[in-house]
Amino acid sequence: MSENGYIAMEYLEIVFMFLKAFAVGGLICAIAQLVINFTDLTAGKILVIFMLAGVALTALGLYQPIVDFAGAGATVPISGFGYLLANGGMKGAREGLFEALTGPLAAASAGVSAAVVFSFLMALLFKSHTKYN
Repeated sequence: MSENGYIAMEYLEIVFMFLKAFAVGGLICAIAQLVINFTDLTAGKILVIFMLAGVALTALGLYQPIVDFAGAGATVPISGFGYLLANGGMKGAREGLFEALTGPLAAASAGVSAAVVFSFLMALLFKSHTKYN
């Protein structure tokens, strides 16, 4: 196969990776939208349900294959945060009880820190206001 053929295959693999991430992430968001539309659950309760679903699916060994297949499509939604916490706790539990408690904090610290820092920067750059209906 020529060099151009290999480059085309690499681009095709990248496009396929994006399609898988979009499909799985979209499916998770579609499920959340159905829950919003057909239940009276508040946004906070839905958030907790999806985060705990990520924890439960990770504990059962079902979320890792989804992450392996879809990458960011499975780790970016809130269920991915539950996966991250559970994964950190399980890795820490192999080392001891204290690490089982601190493992989720260590696993999520970079993402939470980035969210706080970028939220602070946006608050400095933009003026907040109430939403008028």
